[in-house]
Amino acid sequence: MREHDSCWNIACHTYPEVGLKLYFAADECLCGVSVDALRGPQVLADGAALVGRLPSDLEEWLFERAESREPYTELFYMPGAEAGSLTLGVVLCVQRAGDRLLTRPVFLPADAMDDVYHHLPREVWAIF
Repeated sequence: MREHDSCWNIACHTYPEVGLKLYFAADECLCGVSVDALRGPQVLADGAALVGRLPSDLEEWLFERAESREPYTELFYMPGAEAGSLTLGVVLCVQRAGDRLLTRPVFLPADAMDDVYHHLPREVWAIF
């Protein structure tokens, strides 16, 4: 299924059977990938699973990972308090699973990391 957000000039291609949403800019370049916490594929970074985890566990992992890097240039937080990693190009968004929240990572290209929140439509960052 393809949706288009004319305000952002971003097209969203949704693949519910594999739990992925791919976001494309007007020039058809991939500008983001969102992985569903319940149906999406597992994604590993430095041996850690990023999809469908407790946000607090992954936030702790990000802090530990940042200790071997420059923490002030490695970690950031979105307005909704979701943690992100500049070097991994990921925001650890959350998704409801019953009465729990699980991680729903959103991956972005390196050139988007200076203004992550405004790179994709607002709906990408919402909890659902």
